Amino acid sequence: MVDPAVRSVLADAVDLARAALDELGDGGVGAYLGVTREDECSATHRFASELPGYRGWQWAVVVAAAPDSDRVTVSELVLLPGPDALVAPEWVPWSERIRPGDLGPGDLLAPAPDDVRLVPGYMQSGDPEVDETALEIGLGRKQVMSLEGRLEAAQRWFDGEYGPGSEMAKAAPSSCRLCGFYLPLAGSLRAAFGVCGNEFAADGHVVHAEYGCGAHSDTSLPTGAGSPIYEAFDDSAVEVVELGPATSAPAESVTTESTAVESTPTDSTDEPAAESSPSESEQTD
Repeated sequence: MVDPAVRSVLADAVDLARAALDELGDGGVGAYLGVTREDECSATHRFASELPGYRGWQWAVVVAAAPDSDRVTVSELVLLPGPDALVAPEWVPWSERIRPGDLGPGDLLAPAPDDVRLVPGYMQSGDPEVDETALEIGLGRKQVMSLEGRLEAAQRWFDGEYGPGSEMAKAAPSSCRLCGFYLPLAGSLRAAFGVCGNEFAADGHVVHAEYGCGAHSDTSLPTGAGSPIYEAFDDSAVEVVELGPATSAPAESVTTESTAVESTPTDSTDEPAAESSPSESEQTD
């Protein structure tokens, strides 16, 4: 495709442009794609790239010719991505790529020189308690949080997991500002934020005063909740007796049989007869 605004001497320099690419020695020069005008004295010829890994890219050769001259020279040649080329995403500086939670043990993260969240410690921060304390102790810290920084943090905490709009807060029986575990922050943020001191709740996290959870210090269980109460059973006061195997005969028949045995007379013939001793008269005779 030829741009009609391109001078004919520049548009006809297709062979010169291809020869420049061949002389480059990288290879992969494919079909001719056309020429576009850069200005009155220059134009760009484009060729398809056939290099491995550069699908959709194009070779671009810029040719130039002085006004009213028929001599064309090669000014520049470069490999550029085409409209369908696979290219890397736009580069983003590391300082803009970092996200909350990326900082690990041993990592260093310095604030930007123009960070609007910080102001020099000798300037008024806009927080009355901080400014009054700074006057008492001197310059104090090298930097303190600015009004913009505190407002940004407050909005982030308000919209976060421990803000008043969370599902936990909506289902809570009361709010953190009425909880015994609530530790208010110092400074101007004291009115709206504090830290939870309940290890079974949002322990150590900044919570909004209108946040709440089921572990509120005034929480009471409903009547009848829990396990039913039974009297204690002392198994040490019970004597355990092992029973023998049960007899198959009825108890009545066993009693009758034993009685019959006891009433049976003794047979005299079973015992030997006693020898009679001689009478005294026989002995005298």
